[in-house]
Amino acid sequence: MTTLPTRILAIGILLSTQIAHAQNFSGKTAGLDNTPNGKIIKAWYTAWQIRDWNLMTQSLADGFTFSSPMDDHIKLDAMKERCWPNAGNIKSVEVTQMIMNGDEVIVIANATNSGGKFFRNCDYFKLKDGKIAAYECFFGPGINYPNSGK
Repeated sequence: MTTLPTRILAIGILLSTQIAHAQNFSGKTAGLDNTPNGKIIKAWYTAWQIRDWNLMTQSLADGFTFSSPMDDHIKLDAMKERCWPNAGNIKSVEVTQMIMNGDEVIVIANATNSGGKFFRNCDYFKLKDGKIAAYECFFGPGINYPNSGK
């Protein structure tokens, strides 16, 4: 299993080598509708924002895993129990940058929780057969992720 610092380093290298392929867009989903992978990423963020578990599960591949600084490759049932309740704390999401490299996608997203506090995530998606096989969320201490600071 790869360590978190190794993954962060790999993402940094990917970002620096793929800069020509970066797609900048504003608004919560602008520019995502143009590619199949973009559509599935859009579905992910939309599901969180509108609290739609059915939309969420439709976008996930069999064997999906979820990782964050607090969760290490947990399965869907654990994600639903531990993380999905945070969907109720997300007021808005704006994807500000996206880099696609085949079936790997890195997204920078700005969001606001229901208490009006800003938070930012760097998200890594691994796709398989048009669905999300793995998701890794990167945020650090002091960041207002959805369940803090209502």
